[in-house]
Amino acid sequence: MAAGAGGVMVAGPAMAQADPFQFRQTPQGSMVAPGGAPLVRSPSGVDSRLVERARAALDRHASRVRHRDAVGIVDFSKRSDTPRFHLVNMTTGQVESFLTTHGRGSDRGHTGYLQDFSNRVGSNATSQGAYVTASQYHGKYGLSMKLQGLDFTNSNAFARAIVMHPAWYAEKDMIAKHGKLGRSEGCFAFGSRDHWLLMNRLGDGRLIYADKLA
Repeated sequence: MAAGAGGVMVAGPAMAQADPFQFRQTPQGSMVAPGGAPLVRSPSGVDSRLVERARAALDRHASRVRHRDAVGIVDFSKRSDTPRFHLVNMTTGQVESFLTTHGRGSDRGHTGYLQDFSNRVGSNATSQGAYVTASQYHGKYGLSMKLQGLDFTNSNAFARAIVMHPAWYAEKDMIAKHGKLGRSEGCFAFGSRDHWLLMNRLGDGRLIYADKLA
């Protein structure tokens, strides 16, 4: 597995001593989902249309997604200098948002915006749709998490080695230097601290839903 901007990010002690994870409080109402678990109507800071699509994906892939307490919702309508990976607590509506990359095949001119999705092997692009988190492993970029694509739009994710991993080109200081993050080969790359937090919160068997509204 490689990501397009180059460089190697190795997990180290700093990642293992991350600060306690804090959610922002959101005073939104809730409703009861099938099975009795309350689900928030509209988590603050996340487009309600994406929340509904993520919720539909949870139901559609119920047999593949073991844990429904938290989901990752990625709004690729936003530029890469904007926190657009939203970790949503589906019971309380609490949200924490993170910077994440898109694939260089989705943004050939490196504008900072995802232009289009692709599921094609060798496209180096981001794929749209629902993913489920799988096992962790130590790879080229350090501790990483495998992903399984659940929709026809991202069915090649595992074959393409689309994963979550840390990368230097996804660190916040890239924005100060270049106005945007670097690009991956379709993976969800994060700064090292954010990656560590997300790995611990999403674990194995939770949903990530990636889409674009405009």
